[in-house]
Amino acid sequence: MPGENLSRDEARERAALLSVDGYEVSLDVRSAVGEHGGEGPRTFRSVTTIRFRCAEPGATSFADLLAPSVTAVSLNGKDLDPGEVFDGSRILLEDLAAENELVVDAQCAYSRTGEGLHRFVDPEDGEVYLYTQYEPADSRRVFANFEQPDLKAPFRFEVRAPEEWTVWGNGTGERHDGVWRFAETKPISTYITCVVAGPYHYLTDSYERVLEDGTRLEIPLGALCRKGLARHFDTDDVFAVTKQGLDFFHDHFDYPYPFGKYDQAFVPEYNLGAMENPGLVTFREEYIFRGKVTRASYEARANVILHEMAHMWFGDLVTMEWWDDLWLKESFADFMGAFALVGATRFTDGWITFANRRKAWAYRADQLPSTHPVTADIRDLQDAKLNFDGITYAKGASVLKQLVAYAGQDAFLEGARRYFKRHAYGNTRLGDLLAVLEETSGRDMGTWAQAWLQTAGVNSLTPQVLLGQDGRIEELAVVQEAPESHPRLRPHRVAVGLYRRSQVGALERYARAEVDVDGARTLVAELAGQDAPELVLVNDDDLTYCKIRLDETSLATLREHLGALTDPLARALCWSALWNLTRDALLPAREFVDLVLRFAGRESDIGVLQMLHAWADSALVHYAAPEWRETGGQALAEGALAELRQAEPGSEHQLAWARFFASVASGPDDLALLQGLLDGTEEIEGLDVDQELRWAFLEPLATYAVADEKALAAELARDDTASGRRHQVRCLAARPSAAVKAQAWAQVVESDSLSNALVEATIAGFVRPSQRELLAPYTEKYFEAIERVWTERSIQIGMDVVRGLFPALHDSPGTLAATDAWLAAHEGAAPALRRLVLEARDDLTRALRGQACDAAAGSSGQRSGTR
Repeated sequence: MPGENLSRDEARERAALLSVDGYEVSLDVRSAVGEHGGEGPRTFRSVTTIRFRCAEPGATSFADLLAPSVTAVSLNGKDLDPGEVFDGSRILLEDLAAENELVVDAQCAYSRTGEGLHRFVDPEDGEVYLYTQYEPADSRRVFANFEQPDLKAPFRFEVRAPEEWTVWGNGTGERHDGVWRFAETKPISTYITCVVAGPYHYLTDSYERVLEDGTRLEIPLGALCRKGLARHFDTDDVFAVTKQGLDFFHDHFDYPYPFGKYDQAFVPEYNLGAMENPGLVTFREEYIFRGKVTRASYEARANVILHEMAHMWFGDLVTMEWWDDLWLKESFADFMGAFALVGATRFTDGWITFANRRKAWAYRADQLPSTHPVTADIRDLQDAKLNFDGITYAKGASVLKQLVAYAGQDAFLEGARRYFKRHAYGNTRLGDLLAVLEETSGRDMGTWAQAWLQTAGVNSLTPQVLLGQDGRIEELAVVQEAPESHPRLRPHRVAVGLYRRSQVGALERYARAEVDVDGARTLVAELAGQDAPELVLVNDDDLTYCKIRLDETSLATLREHLGALTDPLARALCWSALWNLTRDALLPAREFVDLVLRFAGRESDIGVLQMLHAWADSALVHYAAPEWRETGGQALAEGALAELRQAEPGSEHQLAWARFFASVASGPDDLALLQGLLDGTEEIEGLDVDQELRWAFLEPLATYAVADEKALAAELARDDTASGRRHQVRCLAARPSAAVKAQAWAQVVESDSLSNALVEATIAGFVRPSQRELLAPYTEKYFEAIERVWTERSIQIGMDVVRGLFPALHDSPGTLAATDAWLAAHEGAAPALRRLVLEARDDLTRALRGQACDAAAGSSGQRSGTR
């Protein structure tokens, strides 16, 4: 559509010209139920009234709207011809007055891609459910507006819905004469308005607190999900974490929750983890667990609840001016989610998960060719959509953790308090935050920000140890390096830990020093004279953001004694260091797999264990030499089965090993065991094969042609739910047949009949590492299709297809050449599309380097891994 991709320059011009006094939005969603005829999309009526001022009377501007048709447009009482002023994405506004009123009556389309107003039909009972998802710019699919974060305004919504439905919005709502009317919001951005409607299952609670001035704060709490999930909905835990979070943020922010009620909706076919709509947070319904899950899943859900709650202040109350400063909300929410998780809930080891899982996301993103500073250069909305990445979230949060170490926790939190009070209901840039932090810390935030927020890339820190003749440390230094593409060295506040084995064999820390690393080489004078260490861990306690490297002695110690490392955070950091060495082709993939097989069974932290499973699988699929993959796969399956049988019956470790075993099973005996566990002829003591685990076992059976279409249909009959259908679609696409692959490809690439959730499931089933030969013909088809897909489909589906179907499993120089040929021939393609292809290319070249490293180790039998 012309003008659909709003640019930063256009947004700045419009913000300088316009200010918005308020919106009134009337939606009629009764058309969501009942039969739908015709070829066009199912639509609903949307009537929007916008009151706004213009700084230059007589000027021209535009409003945003993505809709199949517009019935009427009125500006300041004058009817405009929709055919002349609406081009499919923008409404032309000419000869504006000082004060204006725009009324737009449109037919907007329900979404099947999770963007705008998503319509879902539950296959279990035929019920229809609606919810909205807008970030960064999809509210214009539901009502006419000025779609940019710095044109905040109060909103009044009213919704006509089927009689038997309930409707929720940002504010409290009541139904009169068949219409739901909602209280006016505080001034908020368009992308965090929200409507949820349907026959949802809804439970309530309340939060109360006496504030320091003696006033009583009462916040109504609600939680909702589809009726089909009600029996699985553990709202007691959701409400408990919610109350703990509200206590924590009130204690630390000294600014009462500003948006009235606090509803949390768990909705189907959701593209994100969650979204921070004030008063009505939306979550993907997979956070309602249909079967047994590990503690890590509950921790992840609690973290997301707290992340979204932090947004009520960082993002909703105070919002970035443009998407360049997206980090002003996402980095803070990511950090505060972990901070509150550890400080307020039962998940006191949350920083271990942060170090092991969140930072892995950041390290990968920061080494891609598309890496960018935390404060990014966002030219337009397509750039913004792709910027919800590991840099903006996890690196930004890691940098804030470093800032807390640098400036002090008290100064950091006092800065946040001043930031909220100074900019409440407004918009900010980087400088606004730095100003309050300079006030509270007395530090030069400009220099710190330039190093950490305004430059890209990850540094590597390596210990250098010189021992004296007496066997003690004569000199210990930390060497800092940066990649050639981003050569900036940064100041790091780090802890350096020295470890050695005790008399009982435990590998424990016996000395620690904090030091400011600055420049290429920094001496750690405090550790001179200490006994010789067996392991030196730079960035002990995970204070900074860096890749940890290991000296030869430390690496040798981990090869033999990693399982003896008693501190779980130190162990997680060592695993992360070893994984980064593997990704950087400094440690052969087969050696990483061997380390997992030898030591993962002793891992106490379930989240770390599940991450190790994912890394071991990735090492085998992407970084192992092709000729070793079968051997490595057999070793992983044997090791996983051994750990499964040895695990405590009924434990979460047993469940984790069962799922991992299913993911790597390929041999006849392994597949026969899975089939036996499904049909009851085999049993492992304590292992409850619930419905979710049944699907996990069926996936490899389908992949290796043990379970056919009839078996999958029978399983769906056991579990004919939305979740069951997604599982079945994935398993159907996983079958090893050329006809199956052709059908799956056509459903995703050549048709838009599938919803976003089923597109995701089909792609996941289509891409099977054991079916590389079957997938080989799709390399050429991929490059022929992606520009058309990007142009014709929504950006979310475009991203899913371009990322998910890149021929990464056809990992050969030929695929690399095909990628380069496409990039050379499509220099004018959309920058966001080129970014995705460049990222995939980088992953492919990294995989090829890893395979070469692994092949060399296999032929020589030599170990590698030091810098």
